[in-house]
Amino acid sequence: MKIVPHSVELLWITPDPYKHIEMSGRVCYKSEDKITKDSAVKFCSMIKQRGHESVVEHAVASFKIICDRGVSHEIVRHRIASYSQESTRYCNYSKDKFGNEISVIEPPGLTGEAREDWVQAMKWAEDSYVSMLAEGCSPQIARSVLPTCLKTEIVMTANFREWMHFISLRTSPAAHPQIRPIAEEIRLKLADYCPTIFVDPSTTPKPIVFTKEEKAAVLHALRIDGEINPTMAASLLTAMEKMK
Repeated sequence: MKIVPHSVELLWITPDPYKHIEMSGRVCYKSEDKITKDSAVKFCSMIKQRGHESVVEHAVASFKIICDRGVSHEIVRHRIASYSQESTRYCNYSKDKFGNEISVIEPPGLTGEAREDWVQAMKWAEDSYVSMLAEGCSPQIARSVLPTCLKTEIVMTANFREWMHFISLRTSPAAHPQIRPIAEEIRLKLADYCPTIFVDPSTTPKPIVFTKEEKAAVLHALRIDGEINPTMAASLLTAMEKMK
């Protein structure tokens, strides 16, 4: 059993994303004549401020991410992306090319007996996996005993708008502690190429938060004969979100 760290590698990104976004976006305004050698960054800043986020979808980036299987399950929930992932159906970790062992990623914060228990559980899982293969099971059957923290490699390709969404959700304090550093590494690598999109505070969507007074005003306005119409309440709150 081998313990490995997570990692993030940028495989490909749209060349000169600022210029590509500007070239695509100016079609909307038929303002191609305003393109200069210095206009792209200013244009991208303008469309971001206006919320014209569909334009940034023209730029794309691909990352190779090494994480555990549990984190990868969260990553692939982002539907507007393409994925290619290391397959436990076809990879036989008892072979020489894998060092005849499984690789795992240690969860954060393990100390003392808790870490000893985790290490022992990983060894039991590996022993059971290798034993099942030796008894004639195929890798796709033997994988049933592999742990959630099994290391996996996954290539994720998405447009910039989806990366903005991914970063917004996965760097949140509410996100899993093992996905947050991955999302932040992705943000930093994208910011090297396109800081206007991935560095400024307005880059990522901020959650809508209503004050107690605002909520009370909505509920009061929708009271009919002392009762609240839930459909009307939902519609009004949605409209308020768009105005914020």
